Amino acid sequence: MTQEQNCVLTLNGGSSSIKFALYRMGAPPMRGLHGKIDRIGLRGTSFAFNDPFRNQCDSRGIDDFDHRSAAKFLFDWLDERIGLSSIRAVGHRIVNGGANYMEPHRITAEMLDELRRISAYSPEHLPSEIDLIDLISERLPSLPQVACFDTAFHRNMPRVARILPIPRRFAELGVERYGFHGLSYAFLVEELVRVAGTEAAQGRVILCHLGNGASLAAVRGGKSIDTSMGFTPTAGVPMSTRSGDLDPGLVWYLAQTEV
Repeated sequence: MTQEQNCVLTLNGGSSSIKFALYRMGAPPMRGLHGKIDRIGLRGTSFAFNDPFRNQCDSRGIDDFDHRSAAKFLFDWLDERIGLSSIRAVGHRIVNGGANYMEPHRITAEMLDELRRISAYSPEHLPSEIDLIDLISERLPSLPQVACFDTAFHRNMPRVARILPIPRRFAELGVERYGFHGLSYAFLVEELVRVAGTEAAQGRVILCHLGNGASLAAVRGGKSIDTSMGFTPTAGVPMSTRSGDLDPGLVWYLAQTEV
């Protein structure tokens, strides 16, 4: 992929990683240079990339970066390799759009204000994702950026699946079950159509997103009707650094016995 070729940059800012991919614009778009920075905020931060158009790949250790420093490293590296001027737009995976943002949406100052307001919903993800947006705006202020929300797939769950067993006044403040990994589930539904056919994909299906973060979703007619994660990504099944759901009585028991 040369500097003269237009492309779209996609970014997935996780709790300890930044994944990126460049797509050559066309019908269909073609994925080119892609990679990730891993173990951000931990010892042993690493950087890896694969460039199928140049038949090049590499993986190496880099400085122990925080999220902002890792993002600066990535943008400097991309500028040197392909020239940031060849990027025509940026797409972001955003963990939570709250109650107001469901569909892919061009990022505006108003949206950023709302994402900052709800950043406590997902403190391991939203602040670093907002940093990525801000850094691109600083370097390329006229570049369009689009947010795609991981909660969007679940926003039309039945109300009984969204409400929490707490006073209803909190629901009016946006405290409800959002569900996550929605972009992954949307992809899985598309793949199910391709592999098993439309009839199977439109039936009753249990989908699993298994990785450092893990969740399950019940899908009917290609739409989410329930999911294991809740108000934050910490709920549901046990994961790498998250306990998942715990019996509330366990806290009382440990407080009484582990003294």
